[in-house]
Amino acid sequence: MRVALVINTSWNIYNFRMSLVKALQAAGYEVLAIAPPDDYSARLEAAGCRFIALPMANKGTRPDQDFGLMRRLTKIYRRERPDAVLHYTIKPNIYGTLAARQAGVPAINNVSGLGTVFIRRNLVSRIALALYRLAFRYPATVFFQNPDDRDLFLEHRLLRSDICRLLPGSGVDTERFRPAPEWRRGHPFTVLMIARVLYEKGIVEYFEAARALKAAYGDAVRCQLLGGLDEQGGIGVPRATFEEWLGEGTVEWLGTSDDVPAVIAGADVVALPSYREGTPRTLLEAAAMGKPLVTTDAPGCREVVVQGHNGFFCPARDGGALAAALRRVIDLPDEELRRMGAASRELAVTRFDQQFVIDQYLDAIHHATQRR
Repeated sequence: MRVALVINTSWNIYNFRMSLVKALQAAGYEVLAIAPPDDYSARLEAAGCRFIALPMANKGTRPDQDFGLMRRLTKIYRRERPDAVLHYTIKPNIYGTLAARQAGVPAINNVSGLGTVFIRRNLVSRIALALYRLAFRYPATVFFQNPDDRDLFLEHRLLRSDICRLLPGSGVDTERFRPAPEWRRGHPFTVLMIARVLYEKGIVEYFEAARALKAAYGDAVRCQLLGGLDEQGGIGVPRATFEEWLGEGTVEWLGTSDDVPAVIAGADVVALPSYREGTPRTLLEAAAMGKPLVTTDAPGCREVVVQGHNGFFCPARDGGALAAALRRVIDLPDEELRRMGAASRELAVTRFDQQFVIDQYLDAIHHATQRR
């Protein structure tokens, strides 16, 4: 038995899908990891995957490149004959599904967030919608990470309702991401945002809020940012602009890290002012570690917060409202801050544990192979 995972980076598989990979291997499946090669490709092979390099242009829409991707995937699927193929991210979801159809292989797709397709309405987004409508006639199952995304696809008649399923995000490893044995308030009180430096993640609003918090609290509060620069595709903040913001001294940029739990452990509250998400893994990990959350009342983000219970909402694209929501957390007494963190942990364990996701995938693979 053989299952293929197709994603736009090897890094993505290694950092976000290894629990699923291990579960598939334990169930007796050989796992093919199909992705562009990067520093994590060798780690996938060391973990027992068979890695197949797949050149892919992750940004933009060029018919010659994209249909070349479909031809490469068709050739791989016909040669390897997987029992099912799992697609993640927009290009594998579209062109991988069309390739699987040509090769006669069942496809299971995951829509983990719509990003610029629905945030920015332009020619590229219209092309993407047309391609979704074409490709999504064929999957055995399409997983969505929140009901807003599912309903939007159904509203635009991009797929049939009978192949839709909902997942609690990509799940979270509640054993790896655990609260510290002893709780204590940080000095200084630390606000953390984990995201790539993209406009749609709310990075502008985060810097606005950091300026307001610096003015109100001085050195008693610090704001940190964990995440890499991404200047491709016109959606990331240009390096020169970002460095200018950092020069103000209101936000400490941590770059990237392979030890995210250690970074979260040092935070008192985790913020994500994103415009739209699938279900943000960073908030799930922070919740599992018992951190209060502040996020936008936007699709995907709202799934992880119960207002006033484990965090607070603010409107998207509003740095002043983000600062006000963060101030509500900062001003909480210790006992209430501790209670809010415990509520986040309980929510992560009861609703977002990765085992729920793994069970759904194993069931979808079983049904797809049975129908085949």
